[in-house]
Amino acid sequence: MSNTDSFIEEVSEEVRRDRLFAMMRRYGWIAVVAVVAIVGGAAYNEYQKAQKTAVAEATGDALLNALAEDDTSNRISALQDATLEAPAADVVRQYLLSAEQAANGDTAAASETLDAFLAAAPETSAIYKDVAELKALMLAGDSMPVAERRERLEFMAQPGQALALLASEQLALIDVAEGETDAAVERLQSILLDAAVTTGLRQRASQLIVALGGEPETLPSLSVTE
Repeated sequence: MSNTDSFIEEVSEEVRRDRLFAMMRRYGWIAVVAVVAIVGGAAYNEYQKAQKTAVAEATGDALLNALAEDDTSNRISALQDATLEAPAADVVRQYLLSAEQAANGDTAAASETLDAFLAAAPETSAIYKDVAELKALMLAGDSMPVAERRERLEFMAQPGQALALLASEQLALIDVAEGETDAAVERLQSILLDAAVTTGLRQRASQLIVALGGEPETLPSLSVTE
């Protein structure tokens, strides 16, 4: 390689280097911003996770401390006064509170607790609301007019409702209490023939049918044709 060629190559290399430095000076800030954004985003995500974990732990501790009280009355008071960092956990508090009130013999208060929760928390998931309403109706007993209980249960027992079969079971119990034995047996038979019936519910329905003098129906067996 001649001196001229070597000189030209060195000059070209210097030109490329100068252009690279110029581009870095012009656009290098973009890379810096991108790195800062990535690092900052990761740090914020970790902060958010830590905050959620802290809130969940504080909420759990508040509920556990309330349940650790030595008698039912103290547990009821502690649950009512507990400060929950996670508002969504209030559904758990209300379930626990109603259970303690029922255990204390005050089923009317337990039912009212769940009804108040339903009225105050419309944003709660439907399944939680359904469970709370069914439990409230089961606890209400004579403190709620039979006609009102029946109306609310009939709505829950409509096809497609998540707790339809359990609501039908409660309606059958109301039928029994009102002396409508045939209606109760018919309702219980329909529960047995429902494909979604659970083992526990099937057993309870069958036992009640027998107690009422009926014979539990079963799904017809499928015959296999040779």
